[in-house]
Amino acid sequence: MSEFATAAAPEAAPAVPVRVLIVDDEPEKLGYVRALLEAHACTVEVEPNGSQALARVKRDPVPDLVLLDLMMPGQDGIATLGKLRRARPALRVVMLSNLNDTRKAVEAAQLGAADYLTKPLKEADLKSLLGQAALAGSASGAAPAAPETDGEDTRYVMVSPAMQRVRAEALRVAPIDVPVLILGESGTGKEVVARLIHRHSRRADGPFVKVNCAALPGELLESELFGYEAGAFTGAVRAKPGKFELGENGTILLDEIGEMPPALQAKLLHVLQDGAYSRLGSRKTLKADVRVLSATNIDVQRAIGGGRFRADLYYRLNAFTLQLPPLRERQEEIPLLLRQFMIRFAESYSRPILPITQAMHEACLRHPWPGNLREMENFVKRYLILGDEAQAIAELEQHAAALAATAPAAPAAPVARPPRDLKSLVKGLKGEAEAEAIAQALRESRGVRKQAAQALGISYKALLYKIRMYGLEPE
Repeated sequence: MSEFATAAAPEAAPAVPVRVLIVDDEPEKLGYVRALLEAHACTVEVEPNGSQALARVKRDPVPDLVLLDLMMPGQDGIATLGKLRRARPALRVVMLSNLNDTRKAVEAAQLGAADYLTKPLKEADLKSLLGQAALAGSASGAAPAAPETDGEDTRYVMVSPAMQRVRAEALRVAPIDVPVLILGESGTGKEVVARLIHRHSRRADGPFVKVNCAALPGELLESELFGYEAGAFTGAVRAKPGKFELGENGTILLDEIGEMPPALQAKLLHVLQDGAYSRLGSRKTLKADVRVLSATNIDVQRAIGGGRFRADLYYRLNAFTLQLPPLRERQEEIPLLLRQFMIRFAESYSRPILPITQAMHEACLRHPWPGNLREMENFVKRYLILGDEAQAIAELEQHAAALAATAPAAPAAPVARPPRDLKSLVKGLKGEAEAEAIAQALRESRGVRKQAAQALGISYKALLYKIRMYGLEPE
């Protein structure tokens, strides 16, 4: 079973021939794997150690896929992986091991491994790897991707440097049972990252439960989270467990947490602090043995300043924060995503795969994608249904033009003039810098003011005075 999740690949051999390099100190045991690869028309090369593998990947043609044994005498697979990735950053490397070692899997992921598989390698795993390598190689020369998938068929590409960092950070925090706050624009894939964390956590065998906090009014959301007893309110004819109860020993994702009403935020804070809650209409206390992940697309600091989000809840939720970049900031993923969505939706709609030409690639690279991955999914669906490339590109360009027309005009550049009161100007700038430094110290100390004062090198009383002076007290 793969330690990473891999995207489903077509059952047939990939249309694009795949060049595979196997690195293993026991080549005599590779007969089965080599036969499977050659049966799929792959070009197979074998190197017995990391040094010779490194020399090979520096020569052209570069392998499309490297199967790297973890346990080798001398330079092991992890050390070899680091050197291979430095020599060829786009190289797709899959680790092979006789042991399902989570620690080694995380270490390999942090170094850029695309997957971690246990021996003996299964034919289904091999087909999946070849499908991904062929897909990456056909995507306009883009770097190979590391798709994520889950039981709900959600796929995600993490190939840009920004998303590789997100993936590495997610895998680093996954085994540590702390709350994680996932930030990013709508449609950037926050739920998929949450599922990635769950899959690599100690709670992976438990349930993953998602709650959309924006989909229900406060009263219904409270009953959805904590459950209710029969007769708790009109219409409650029978008892119902809440999401915290259903997520026992697993993970709960509080999606769009920024839309939760303030009154319910206070109750959630107590649950997180005490690890206990009650169903509506019940006096019985239940223990909340569940890991909490939360996600939002709002500006949390602005929401705190405006009194729409509790600062104490924010500090409780963000023991670790992941910031997902929008699609316009990771354009190298666009060709892969287009091809991936095309394959996926063509199969779903039982339609032939349509070509993604250079003209369409260029149009998609120019588009700002305010809806991120969701917008791209809908674009590919519409192209599949209409079957008209020119119309699809024209609609995309019209949408971009409409966005540009409705965007607020950039403020005119101020006319440069000498300050009338240089002393006041310097004082104001100093105050802004001091306020920002205090706010940063409070964030890093999770609101513990004594720690913040120590970090700033001032007394506790001085810190309290400055917090009041700059209006930094939580609402």
